[in-house]
Parts: sequence; C-alpha cells; structure tokens
Amino acid sequence: MSQRFARPLLLALALTASLPALALTPAPVSARPQVPEQVSNVAWAGDMAAFAKADAATPPPRGGIEFIGSSSIRMWDSLAADFPGQDVFNRGFGGSEVRDSTWYADQIVIPYAPCKVFFYAGDNDLNSGRTPTQVRDDVVAFVQRVHRDLPKTTVEVISIKPSPSRAQLLPAVVEANGLIQQALAKLPNTGYTDIYTPMLGEDGQPRAALFREDMLHMKPEGYAIWRKALASKVQCGATVKR
Repeated sequence: MSQRFARPLLLALALTASLPALALTPAPVSARPQVPEQVSNVAWAGDMAAFAKADAATPPPRGGIEFIGSSSIRMWDSLAADFPGQDVFNRGFGGSEVRDSTWYADQIVIPYAPCKVFFYAGDNDLNSGRTPTQVRDDVVAFVQRVHRDLPKTTVEVISIKPSPSRAQLLPAVVEANGLIQQALAKLPNTGYTDIYTPMLGEDGQPRAALFREDMLHMKPEGYAIWRKALASKVQCGATVKR
C-alpha cells in the first residue's frame, strides 16, 4: 500500500477507535444555570416596573396584608373598601399563573414583609395544560418560597373559582382544590378558603350572574362572596383553617 493511501486509512482507524471514548466523555457543564421547571419565564417586566414605581411613590405598609395572584386579584378594585381599617394592598397581575408569583416573590412579596399573603391563581394554569397535581405542587412551591425568607408570614390560599367560560375544566378545578387543601393542612402558617362552593348555584353549576360578559372575570357580586368568605381572616393574627 502506498504512503499516499496509508495515511488517510490510519487516520480513519484512529478516529473510529476513539469514538467509544468520546461517547463516554460527559458533556461540558454550561456556565449559565438552567431555569428550574417549576418556575415560568420572565414575561411580566412591565408589571414589575409599574409595581416598583408605585412602591417608590407610595410604599405599601411593611407588615401589611398583601393580595397577590392573577386577574381575579388584579381586578379587585374594591379591596380597600371591602376590608376597612386593614392595611391591605394589591399586587395582582393579570394572566399570571402560580409559577409567576413564585418567580417574582423576591420583588413583590419579600420586600414588604407582609403579616399575611392572600394568594389566588390556578385557573390560568389548568387552562394552559397544567395538571391538578402540578398546580398543587406549584402552590406548595410558592408557599415554600415565601416562608424561606418570611417564615412567620401566613400564606392564605384562595381556592380556584368555577368560571362558566371554562366549564370543561371544572373536574380538574375540583381535583386541584382538594389536593391544594390537603397539602396546605400539613404546612405551618398556611390557610385555605373555599370560594368555589359558594359560587355555585342550586344546580351545582357556576352562577353566571356573578361574572362579566366574558364569563371569566367577576362582577362586584362575585367579589362580595369572596369578601364574606375572607372577612374573618383579613387581619394580622392567628390563621383559621377552612
């Protein structure tokens, strides 16, 4: 065999022999850490900037009572009037899921050191494809995130509401609510309030009269049910399990 053909052949044999070793060599670890699966992507920068601007102009009371979560919280315009004499403030951002509040807790929960956090989210999660078990785990992750820095803060979780526009999700809502309630019963400084049941009619279906035209967001009549259900808890003090 001529030297002209021998050198390429030897090189090919050497590369072939090295393939198993290359396959066993672990891939280099990325210098940039990956975002954990249980948190969502950064999609609410505008809302966070608005909160920061509001905080700079009128800081929420430290040790107050915070309401946080998705649009059902964001659109609770009568919050202060519904709980007079209490230092309540609103940090809801519409369209958010449980994981979004966990992601932004260091910006819109921890700095305020609230005595209580009332948290509502979950129906957007189920509508986007999260399972009841995943929503339960996400809620527990939110509670744990708050308690990591604020172990004495009570986290009060509001059950997922029955929205007529998402009637196909009602079985999943019921399952998720049950799983969340069971999980919170094992955690310190937590509470759970059922607003699902009182929002049903005598036929066991969501009461359409409580909702706006989109059959997703609530009218004042819907918030009146929430106010009644939460009234005894919206104060700094002992948690009442429900």
